[in-house]
Amino acid sequence: MARPVDVILLRGLVRESEHWGEFLAQLREALPSAHPHVVDLPGNGRRHREPSPLTVGAMVEAARADLADRLPAGARPLLVAVSLGGMVAMEWARLHGAELSGVVLANSSLARLSPPWQRIRANVWPSVFRAAATRDVGQRERRILGVVSNRSEVHELEGARWEAIARERPVSRANALRQILAAARFRGPAGPLPIPALVLVGEGDRLVAPDCSRRLAMHLGVELRAHPTAGHDLSLDAGPWMAAEVAAFAARLGLVDGVTATATTTASA
Repeated sequence: MARPVDVILLRGLVRESEHWGEFLAQLREALPSAHPHVVDLPGNGRRHREPSPLTVGAMVEAARADLADRLPAGARPLLVAVSLGGMVAMEWARLHGAELSGVVLANSSLARLSPPWQRIRANVWPSVFRAAATRDVGQRERRILGVVSNRSEVHELEGARWEAIARERPVSRANALRQILAAARFRGPAGPLPIPALVLVGEGDRLVAPDCSRRLAMHLGVELRAHPTAGHDLSLDAGPWMAAEVAAFAARLGLVDGVTATATTTASA
């Protein structure tokens, strides 16, 4: 029997574990030995009634505490994170690198590397403000989806699912603002991380400029893998590709045998 590969999955700004959607199944298909552990940061998901931390470091400690009783003793999981989750992953690796085998950072950014108008593109701010201002939950979630995803053919079904999530576990405006402030102020590591890392980017990201990920990969001295059309929600727009990249990275780290980098034929550095 293949040894299990513990994988921590962490979402971004005002998103929660249910927003991974089909990606969990896609990850298990690409990496059959994967044992996923989804995490909700305070203020999101099952922790939506808690105040969101004002610093990324505090988010790290909240995630570690959440996982303390869920991870097997001695486990060194692979951490896969999107956007704000990627910032949490970098700080986790910097502070507690011995706890992790590696990190995968999807469509993330750092204040020390990229200006604010690239970390959230200036031309999408009107859409962001309209989404934040609307009181209609369904309309708000569909506006967010229209910004972060380029797969219009799934927006009707996914929009309904996101609306149901938001109605069941709403993120308060105060918590959304606290998360935005934490992300905006996070400068990140001054140089390479103490553990292996991989940067993934969707070249079709209309929320965060792909150059942010390119600068991040160069700053950390790690490989960048790019999907040519995917938007900011990489796991929605290119889930099988992202899962294959995670599986190939796990194989390169020696976490699993018999997995090849099948995704490399459709990616560009």
